[in-house]
Amino acid sequence: MSSAESLARPYARAAFDLASEAGAIADWSSKLEFAAAVARDPKVQTLIGNPAIGGDRLVGLFLPQGEKADSAFANFVATLAANRRLPILADVADGFAALKRAAEGVLKVNVRAAVALDAAQADALKAALGKRFGRQIELTSTIDESVIGGAIIDAGDTVIDGSVRGRLERLAQTLTH
Repeated sequence: MSSAESLARPYARAAFDLASEAGAIADWSSKLEFAAAVARDPKVQTLIGNPAIGGDRLVGLFLPQGEKADSAFANFVATLAANRRLPILADVADGFAALKRAAEGVLKVNVRAAVALDAAQADALKAALGKRFGRQIELTSTIDESVIGGAIIDAGDTVIDGSVRGRLERLAQTLTH
């Protein structure tokens, strides 16, 4: 885990708590996605920390159009700015999204396979993983030719290596020991 993720975690929790209390999790989620996209912009990154840019002007960049300057979200962004944490805003948004998924009973799963999964394979995998973890599955897949065949499934804290490469590595370890 990176230090940015560690720094972002309490801010993500605070944002999630504020959004939950207000019954506005979806609203905050979209606002944080907007602010994270702004924070990722290289031009904006050069502005962060520039003493010539006033704090209020800087905070305003991260607010969606129509957001009031005295809203809870604007105050949250202002707190990030006051604590010089605007550079980790994208990590805060990622942490918020993870808390939102957990609250909704959704598990984000990444599958790396040598070839693209077709819709039927993805649906079958989602069903099997949903049964195993007892949660709804949000599946993303990427092509990684280094797995040779099979797949590597990354489901939060659990990694299931069903790849040919993994099997060959385990066989090599068994033969050398």
